[in-house]
Amino acid sequence: MGRQMQPTFVLVHGAFANSFSFAPLQAELGLLGHRSVAVDLPGHGFAATFPRAYQAPQDLEGLATEPGSIKDVTLADNVAYLIEVLERAKRNGPVILVSHSRGGMTATAAANARPDLIDRLVYVSAWCPVELDVNDYYAEPEMATVDVASLAPAMAGNPAELGLLRTNFRTADPDALAALKAAFLADATDEEFLTFLNTFQPDENLDAGTSADRAQAATWGRIPKTFVRLADDVSLPLALQDRLIREGNALTPDNPYDVRTLRSSHLKWLMDPVPAARLLGELVGLLDLPAGS
Repeated sequence: MGRQMQPTFVLVHGAFANSFSFAPLQAELGLLGHRSVAVDLPGHGFAATFPRAYQAPQDLEGLATEPGSIKDVTLADNVAYLIEVLERAKRNGPVILVSHSRGGMTATAAANARPDLIDRLVYVSAWCPVELDVNDYYAEPEMATVDVASLAPAMAGNPAELGLLRTNFRTADPDALAALKAAFLADATDEEFLTFLNTFQPDENLDAGTSADRAQAATWGRIPKTFVRLADDVSLPLALQDRLIREGNALTPDNPYDVRTLRSSHLKWLMDPVPAARLLGELVGLLDLPAGS
């Protein structure tokens, strides 16, 4: 395969995350001979705010009020930035856009806007809204097992006043830590869980998009797509993942999802990336490349 025909995996993180969480996966992809780039959406990575009140010893009152750089970031900002990355990646050959969790919202809206830049969409237990806006799915039966209230002890400040979501991932509250582990990384050891928790940033933006950002048949719907189900995910339950797949297939019955499954909680596949890297590598063979490339 010539270098110009070698695909680039563009990796889009979820809420409170950043490009750093993809480092183990990128290492495995690289060892398999694949090119990848992990994106930091606006206000993430080195652009994130880590308030002084977040440092030890923590000032919880200050943490609840200190401003954050992600306050004014919107889904449209995320999409615009991702499109810039996709434009640059596309110059080098095919692009496989991989999103996880909340990153699926950005990937979906980008696919609506610029389907020409994406050769395959991959959702790893990621949001791809079709019939409802993302926030409205939380009232649906498929999300009934998600205990959002259990995460409240880890939250800091009033989102309406801060203009952002803030979570104290450095809390020592045993109940808060237990709830976070159960929701996102129940299949890891306590030590692994605490290590992963320290890769998160405290702030996330509030904009979950509108009906205009749902998958659109005329644009999003013409891109080949894969959904990787995470079988042990309790924060985005398998029932909801399967509903998103059904809705997407109903929207574009002539272009259904290629469906794969990994045994993983919401985050463990990033810590133990070998199966995911192999799965993604298999998708390269599904690209419609010119003969002899």
